[in-house]
Amino acid sequence: MAYINLLPWREEAEKAKQRAFFSVLTAVALSAFAIVFLVNQFYQMRIDGQVARNQFLKNEIQILDLRIAKIKSLNEKKKELKKRTSVVEQLQRSRNVGTQVLDEIAKIVPNGIYLTRLEKQDNSLNITGKSESNNHLANMIREIERSDLFDDAVLESITSNDAKSKLLSDFKMRVRIKGLINLNSVKSQGGS
Repeated sequence: MAYINLLPWREEAEKAKQRAFFSVLTAVALSAFAIVFLVNQFYQMRIDGQVARNQFLKNEIQILDLRIAKIKSLNEKKKELKKRTSVVEQLQRSRNVGTQVLDEIAKIVPNGIYLTRLEKQDNSLNITGKSESNNHLANMIREIERSDLFDDAVLESITSNDAKSKLLSDFKMRVRIKGLINLNSVKSQGGS
């Protein structure tokens, strides 16, 4: 006799195929999810590492900025100290200026010139006197220009007074003293 299967075998085969398809589909979805999760974790770790490196660099930059600010303040203090030491050195050099000026005046004043008044104002010296001739004054100006202490001799006036003496003429001269500092500027620098 012929064997006839009356059971719904096609439906069961179809259900088995569907179960296999869904299990493969689930396995593919789970593996895709796992791959996406792993890729996401990998890039998240790289992003976190870069953020940590950036934060480290920011912290180091802040430390270096503080050091730069300290260096700038130290450089300013160094400049201020250099200014002060230069002022002290100039004061030290100009300490004996009075005796040096008188000694140099004795060297540069030729015969025939008579000084009546010496007046010091800041770093200049006003000289008033009498001269027997203009040649003596010219010689004195040449000596001043050769001097190590004096500079920029300016003859302000030569006047002859006929009533007193025909031989002597009055003169006024201004001379700059080299290397002498202005005490007013020293006080203003020291106070700042």
